Amino acid sequence: MEITWYGHSCFRLAERGAAAIVTDPYDKSLGLPLPRLKADVVTISNDAPDHNNVAALRGEARILTGPGEYEVGGVFITGIDVRPEKKRTKDERPRNTVFLFEFDGVTVCHLGDLMHVPSQSQVEALGQINVLLLPVGGTGYTLNAAQAAEVVSLLEPNIVVPMHYKTREVTLKLDPVSKFLKEMGLADIQPQESLKVAKSMLPEETHVVILEVHSA
Repeated sequence: MEITWYGHSCFRLAERGAAAIVTDPYDKSLGLPLPRLKADVVTISNDAPDHNNVAALRGEARILTGPGEYEVGGVFITGIDVRPEKKRTKDERPRNTVFLFEFDGVTVCHLGDLMHVPSQSQVEALGQINVLLLPVGGTGYTLNAAQAAEVVSLLEPNIVVPMHYKTREVTLKLDPVSKFLKEMGLADIQPQESLKVAKSMLPEETHVVILEVHSA
């Protein structure tokens, strides 16, 4: 399967013979232009303009916005509501749905706007993750660099792809990915155009991959 990043929390996950998935399409308020993507499934982790711009996509797609178990075009999708367990009041933060995608033996996890380090029960609910799409930009929006590094140690994915951080055109006040890399004890990593993954290719030790923002 191939994972392409379009900036912020928006990815396209595609595998020959399976449904194509787009996550968290954003609107122009982000400052980053979103290409006219086409997908069979669109997942929305939270109802905010930088995550829910379904109108920007081409064609008709199945829209998934909350918890549940789904099977579309050979892809098994699970949505899990992951919020701080001790803050369940009617004034709590809006729901954040974490989505798990199973492609031919490879499980990809998109954490959406996760803002806290998951509890042990939440970690167990997420299960074994091969590719983790991880917010790292902090500053009140999502996990900060230190929290993101702690989540990596808890979930122990094979591959980590940082997202939701400051890039050149993004208008939100977010931290750069370099802060997360420093927390992970890594130097600068050369970005790559996309990530191609197969079960037989998964590294034994956690590997961090930086993706370029794809513009078309």
